[in-house]
Amino acid sequence: MDWKYLLTSFDGRINRAKFWAGIGIFIVIAIVAFILDTILGTRFTTDSGDQIGVIGILVMLASIYFAIALYAKRWHDRNKSGWWTLIGLIPIIGGIWMLIELGILEGTNGANQYGPDPLA
Repeated sequence: MDWKYLLTSFDGRINRAKFWAGIGIFIVIAIVAFILDTILGTRFTTDSGDQIGVIGILVMLASIYFAIALYAKRWHDRNKSGWWTLIGLIPIIGGIWMLIELGILEGTNGANQYGPDPLA
């Protein structure tokens, strides 16, 4: 599988290993953005005392599309619509549900309506 396809397309299915690899990519990019904000001095303090980095904000906004594409393909492997990503909007339970469904449970065996088995 092409890594560009992993983060840009909403079609097809991915297994758990590729899902966690995609999550790893997001973590590495966030760390790099944090380091760049620190080195370049583009961090500012909010009224509550938290520090926010300009590069970090831009990276987070750009990552939304890529994360939704990653989630949709993993939902497809579970034989569910990518719209199930919206369950993450439910406080606490939604995030736990997504972690279990996308990160822990196996995908459906064999081909389904979203494509061939990624492990076949």
